[in-house]
Amino acid sequence: MHAVLYSLLPACGVAVYFFGPSALSVLLIATLGCLATEAVCQRLMGQPVTLADGSAAITGVLLAFNLPPSSPWWLTLLGAVIAIAIGKQVYGGLGSNPFNPALVARVVLLISFPVQMTTWSAPAPLGSGLDLVTTATPLAEWKNAVMLTGQLPDEMQGSMANYFLGNMPGCLGEVSALALLLGAAYLFYRRVLTWHIPTAFVGTVVLLSGLFWLINPAKYPNPVFHLLTGGLILGAFYMATDMVTTPVSTKGMLLFGIGCGLLTVLIRLFGGYPEGVSFAILLMNAATPLIDRYLRPHTFGVLAGKA
Repeated sequence: MHAVLYSLLPACGVAVYFFGPSALSVLLIATLGCLATEAVCQRLMGQPVTLADGSAAITGVLLAFNLPPSSPWWLTLLGAVIAIAIGKQVYGGLGSNPFNPALVARVVLLISFPVQMTTWSAPAPLGSGLDLVTTATPLAEWKNAVMLTGQLPDEMQGSMANYFLGNMPGCLGEVSALALLLGAAYLFYRRVLTWHIPTAFVGTVVLLSGLFWLINPAKYPNPVFHLLTGGLILGAFYMATDMVTTPVSTKGMLLFGIGCGLLTVLIRLFGGYPEGVSFAILLMNAATPLIDRYLRPHTFGVLAGKA
């Protein structure tokens, strides 16, 4: 748990650099809200308070990473309560929740408060003297342009350097692929992560989006755009890899990642929302028990389907 928290520090730093005090406020409120809700729920349920294990803090940071930098305090705090109380503790606490708590909160907030959850701010780096102004995310700009004109905006045909570094509008945890990949590299080094789900997830998105791009490059963005914008990196390395809500077998993890990638591309290209990572992971979380049932390894010498 603590290794995951350490791995998220680069992305936290980038978010605060590009969005200033508002990003720091969202991070603090989400994290402290999750810690407080966890303590209250455990007290009410007669359980020992286990804040030191780091799970509630991780949920808080990941929740903040799934919120716009301009999120009002009450929305952030409500998300923290939903993530812990409804997404985790109602099922029995750590290790019992079938869905990723931070994503449960994100989806509930997105459906309940669509205006606040889709109000994005353009980056205003610390020391630049710029004020945060409302704008659209790259995915939303692409989606809107295709709906209006049937083709990509000209500015999306160029360099992806800003997307890679984090100089773009979006949720706090979506704006820097570089920072997230540095954190993921640390987790691989510590052997906290395995390659199965991230590789299957990202590989499926790249393959399918690349196929559509080859068919019609004037309408569909290239795979690099899908890779660097939105929540793909955050979802593939930090949300879809939650051990509690994902399959236990190697084949199951690969199937889980492929399913997440397939659903993400379908929602992005043909759904009503410009982003599909959250919905894709939650839907595959729901399928995890079936995946484990049919792809679980069998005891040596025992035929499949036999007791």
